[in-house]
Amino acid sequence: MSKRLFDLTLAGLGLLLLAPLLLLIALAVKLDSHGPVFYRQVRVGRFGQTFRIHKFRTMTHNPADRGPLITVGADTRITRVGAVLRRTKLDELAQLFDVLEGTMSLVGPRPEVPRYVALYPTEVRNKVLSVRPGITDIASIEYRDESTLLAQARDPERAYTEVILPAKLRFALSYVETQSLGLDIRLILRTLGALLHR
Repeated sequence: MSKRLFDLTLAGLGLLLLAPLLLLIALAVKLDSHGPVFYRQVRVGRFGQTFRIHKFRTMTHNPADRGPLITVGADTRITRVGAVLRRTKLDELAQLFDVLEGTMSLVGPRPEVPRYVALYPTEVRNKVLSVRPGITDIASIEYRDESTLLAQARDPERAYTEVILPAKLRFALSYVETQSLGLDIRLILRTLGALLHR
């Protein structure tokens, strides 16, 4: 089975089975605070093409106008429902639509905003962007508490660009060089295990 067929099958099945949960999340987001159900942000995808990633909105409307791109600790922009969605990672479920659209895969390097992609070394950028970005990857599992880690740093932005981002890129390169359907299945199972553990 090809990776694309695997993505389409699982994403379609996931949306079908999770439809009641997705509707409940959408309703909770809408009732909790003013603004749209989905948050869409420009990210860099395969071959450097930009696209708008989907997430269930977890912050007050237009949060980018009032703060940094990264989320640090108990960010005041996060809504009550948003805090739950972030802690459980349920806000990421909206990206199943991106998988169906073809801009993302179930497993692959997490897509970054253009500002941070500009910091990638050229050779690394070419390799990492040679595959579709994913909903989950090794870095997503290892850095699932990234916001908490950044909150402990004196300069969160610097900590992200100089420590966390390079580590994520090493994980991304490892994935690109060893990717297989078997690896994707293992990473999906590890992701589910980490979420259930939380």
